[in-house]
Amino acid sequence: MPLQIDSIIQDRYRIKKILGHGGMGSVYMAIDENIHIPVAIKENLVLSENYSNQFKKEAEILAGLRHPNLPRVSDYFYMPGQGQYLVMDYIDGEDLRERIEREEKLPEKDVIMIGLMICDALMYLHNLSPKVIHRDIKPGNIRITPEGNVILADFGLVKVFDINQQTATGARAMTPGYSPPEQYGRGPTDERSDIYSLGATLYAALTGMIPEESLNRISGKEKLTSINKYRSTVSEALDKIILKALEIDPENRYQSAEEFYKALLAEGNFLISSKNIGRLTPPPSTLTNTLIKTGVSQPLIKSYYENNNQKIKISNRKVWLLSFLLLSIVVVMFLINQNKKLMNFLLLDNTNNQDKELEQVVDPQNNSPTVENFWTPNSKVTENPVQNPISTAVQTTFLGGGSGFIAYSSNFQDSVMQIWMIDIEGKNKIKLTNLADGACQPDWSPDGNKIVFISPCKAKKETYEGARLFVMDLLSNNVIYPVSIPLDPSGDFDPVWSPDGNEIAFTSFRPGNHPTTKERMLHIYIYNLTTDSLSELTRTRWRDRAPSWSMDGSKISFIRKIADSEIWILDLNSPEPYVFAAKSNIDFLYPHWSLNDSIIFFTHQNKSGGSLPYFVGKRIENAGINIEFRIPPSGQQSFSPSVDSVVSPDGEWFLFESWPDGVNHDIYLATVNGANLTKLTTDISFDFSPDWRP
Repeated sequence: MPLQIDSIIQDRYRIKKILGHGGMGSVYMAIDENIHIPVAIKENLVLSENYSNQFKKEAEILAGLRHPNLPRVSDYFYMPGQGQYLVMDYIDGEDLRERIEREEKLPEKDVIMIGLMICDALMYLHNLSPKVIHRDIKPGNIRITPEGNVILADFGLVKVFDINQQTATGARAMTPGYSPPEQYGRGPTDERSDIYSLGATLYAALTGMIPEESLNRISGKEKLTSINKYRSTVSEALDKIILKALEIDPENRYQSAEEFYKALLAEGNFLISSKNIGRLTPPPSTLTNTLIKTGVSQPLIKSYYENNNQKIKISNRKVWLLSFLLLSIVVVMFLINQNKKLMNFLLLDNTNNQDKELEQVVDPQNNSPTVENFWTPNSKVTENPVQNPISTAVQTTFLGGGSGFIAYSSNFQDSVMQIWMIDIEGKNKIKLTNLADGACQPDWSPDGNKIVFISPCKAKKETYEGARLFVMDLLSNNVIYPVSIPLDPSGDFDPVWSPDGNEIAFTSFRPGNHPTTKERMLHIYIYNLTTDSLSELTRTRWRDRAPSWSMDGSKISFIRKIADSEIWILDLNSPEPYVFAAKSNIDFLYPHWSLNDSIIFFTHQNKSGGSLPYFVGKRIENAGINIEFRIPPSGQQSFSPSVDSVVSPDGEWFLFESWPDGVNHDIYLATVNGANLTKLTTDISFDFSPDWRP
């Protein structure tokens, strides 16, 4: 029998209202009296062996899931003579079915964002061991929270994938229009079944129409109507992407959620950092008049599609620009008074190199670099190379130590990213690469004469599939050659030079050597330039990326994605890494060591909607303890949003990426205590991944 409103079950959960009814029971909204938060309670009143086992299996699977686009299960219990109960996140807002009914046809960008977020959840589910197949994706099972985030809910038909086992009777989802033919008994279901259902869901969101039933299509009674027939303004490319997901034969669909994700991402033309995709318009306040919020959300996301409140953005931009201009003048006057050598540097004869791109040589026989040039591991180098005007500059002590130059990635006056160099005054800007497929993620060798970088690179991303590591030698007329590690088309990126210059650590999609983790996972590798050897440092089922060397070269910190992104440390003299910084619902990103290795600086990104990333520091002795300090401290001028802080050679300054106007990403400079904020790049471009030249 249904639970009574205002009753308390398990001495903990006070039932507040019924959210919906199903064939096996009801779903309730309740208050957890222990911690005073809203929860959803799903019940099963059909206590036959088959249904009871299925319900318990759902509880066991969901209890182990940790993903921002999936609900979290916190409790499971059985009440004799009454039923089974599953306690999970209460997701406020509206479901996609309600939004389609209200708007009829959703904006194209919203549909792409929904597809990307659900694909991300499916990538997580399908990559578990064993795989988890949702098997009931449809608009009614996708929730849109008051923060505009998207949650894939209702796992009542969830299935652990077994290639040798057909789907159990009574556990088949058969929602007309959204179910592929294999879910009607036309074959085993697998991850491609979820792709079909998601494609049907996006089809309905774009057109307001349910696609033709798969059984009628497979029997020839009906044909799938093109999206453009219902809505001519939808791009032809997006039409083809969704129709491919809706192929009757699973072999003709996208073979993985990752393939579907990439296709949508390319069509959406999103420029992402961290795995950020976008947020939808929140449901109307009439639908969310309760004060209870979900607690399940994603990081704040920006895309080039977003153009709301332009007048406010423009006004804010003017305020920021004026503030930074005034602050820059103060900093420059201070530097002139404190360091006359800086003035001498600025007055050096730069007539031969100012506003001139450095000559780029990939092959002496071909001055137009192409991908084919790069596959030759032994690019020729001129015996008596022309001295680079930058490499022969006076080596004196400038702000930040080192040479006073910075390399960074930018798409300034280009459709792809290239490597640029600029001095610490924001002057003498020089383009170092001019590659058709782009280049990014520069990292200087310890002697300041070489740069390791990756290509292709069309935009900033969290991962770069298909990328390869290259080196530019500034003492050899800027010749470019690939790092001579075995070529793997999966993708190598995040390169960082060791302090002694003998090794390069990087992230890779390479299959790896561990017997149980040969599937495509992100692992950390080290290439030794002296011995020409490659070693795999991390061999777990987790996604490890963004290595950073300690200054003494004995340790490497990196990001490990479990439920959230955490900072881990690997002592190169020990076999196993250990967790340094981790916190629930927080992503810790971009670790960098202080000069004396006593502190690791990193980016703090709260996964709750609306929060901006900012810098924190944490002392090495506090590893595993949640004792971080914010930079700048509370009460000082904040420079959020800010990511990827890089410590200067003298240990006193930060370089980092920021976008205070929400659109234009630039390189900024500040002291490690958060003072003396200065904007270095000012062009209308996307600038990121800065690194100091030693």
